[in-house]
Amino acid sequence: MHVRRQIRLVRSKKVFALPKGDRIRSVPLPDELAKVLKRHLKKFPATDIALPWATPDGEPQTHRLIFTDTKGNAYNRSVFNQGDWKRALVVAGVIPPRERGVKYMAAAPDDGMHALRHTYASVLLDAGESIKALSEYLGHSDPGFTLRTYTHLMPQSEARTRQAIDTVLGAGVGKGRADTTEGTSPEDHSGVCPQCALAA
Repeated sequence: MHVRRQIRLVRSKKVFALPKGDRIRSVPLPDELAKVLKRHLKKFPATDIALPWATPDGEPQTHRLIFTDTKGNAYNRSVFNQGDWKRALVVAGVIPPRERGVKYMAAAPDDGMHALRHTYASVLLDAGESIKALSEYLGHSDPGFTLRTYTHLMPQSEARTRQAIDTVLGAGVGKGRADTTEGTSPEDHSGVCPQCALAA
């Protein structure tokens, strides 16, 4: 999936602009998410939306948007954060329902867009994705910034380290590895050369 633009508020006006960091980027689109989007688009076709580029008086551009508000207008993240996101938090029991006569719902622990962004980052880190790749997906210019921002989400490495070494060392058990004295045999796909291992 290519991230080419975003909707940004400039002087309270919606405009199209380059994504975060002013950089176009590609993000892997999982198969299951692609299926969900396909079903969504069959039910709610994309809508042509015209907005100025970069500034309220910028040249108008028209792009097809997958998600729009109930009136078919460009969806603003503030509307999402204060509306749909908080209603979802009420249903999940995270915040209480809005009381009768009260204009706003209770404060949320985190706004929706950033909460979803942090969830995405934590899921990828837990799955073993590299900081460099995650940095590119999130639109950060410096992987060091990504590491500093998300290091608290990285899983403990001790168990993963033990598992990785056990997998490599255990791969030769019962396969006659003890008889191998010169490098690895053609059938050995563990990727570890005994001489290199001893040298280390």
